[in-house]
Amino acid sequence: MKRTGIFFVVLILGGLGMQDVKAAEPSKVLFLAGGPSHGRGAHEHRAGCMLLAKALNENVPTVKATVTSGWPKDAAAFEGVRTVVIYCDGGKRHMLNHNLDQFDGLAEKKVGLVCLHYGVETVKGEPGNKFLDWMGGYFEPHWSVNPHWTAKFETFPDHPISRGVAPFELQDEWYFHMRFKEGMKGVTPILSARPPVETMQRGDGAHSGNPHVRKAVAAGEIQHVGWAYERPEGGRGFGFTGGHFHRNWKDDNFRKVVLNAIVWSAGVDVPEKGVPSKTPTPAEMEANQD
Repeated sequence: MKRTGIFFVVLILGGLGMQDVKAAEPSKVLFLAGGPSHGRGAHEHRAGCMLLAKALNENVPTVKATVTSGWPKDAAAFEGVRTVVIYCDGGKRHMLNHNLDQFDGLAEKKVGLVCLHYGVETVKGEPGNKFLDWMGGYFEPHWSVNPHWTAKFETFPDHPISRGVAPFELQDEWYFHMRFKEGMKGVTPILSARPPVETMQRGDGAHSGNPHVRKAVAAGEIQHVGWAYERPEGGRGFGFTGGHFHRNWKDDNFRKVVLNAIVWSAGVDVPEKGVPSKTPTPAEMEANQD
């Protein structure tokens, strides 16, 4: 009887152990990379996704990242995914525009959404409203602008995405004057800076300028170029307007903000000092470019 009792205890503990292993399976992160866009070194969607996915897989055991080109034809690609990262051309060409219902279903399951650079732009109307619901903000033509400028990030909020991020400055095509949720409800600005007046040298246009943004820049208003969003029904989003220049992924702080955000959007704990990753080598930076 004694041996039998021990045998059953071992069986029970063994069963618990198997459940624990299953529960500890890595959270799936799916990168959707857009196709070729600009000249070499700009809008390198696939190369950028590959760099970020590699950094996650090497440094975050609780995450498993994969990269695919374009929107998956088979819905099975989204099975078990905890967050989707989209790095692509936006506006009328955004890959989400024709897949709003499908992602709505994912959002209902609290799947996160991270959009990078041009991927934060869609068209006003239903797509824009969905972006607000999923990500808390987006680039709205004739409201937001896309100048090239050097942004200086000196302070950060007390938020998991800010962990381990030190002050930095970089030149990029930092979009700003985003359209956010009314009253910024649920939105936490992560990267904010004051654009110089030179960003308003272009004429008015869908991306270049408008009376609203000119008034804001003239008043010296701080602009948010990276933000986190917590949906009221659960699920998280992150918008990041940098990423025009592929070279900027070499900057450790620039890269860490996005890696932290991806992990956070998946509902995974961000390490106390942020997601670590080695500075990519020249060969790694050259790999996978269009």
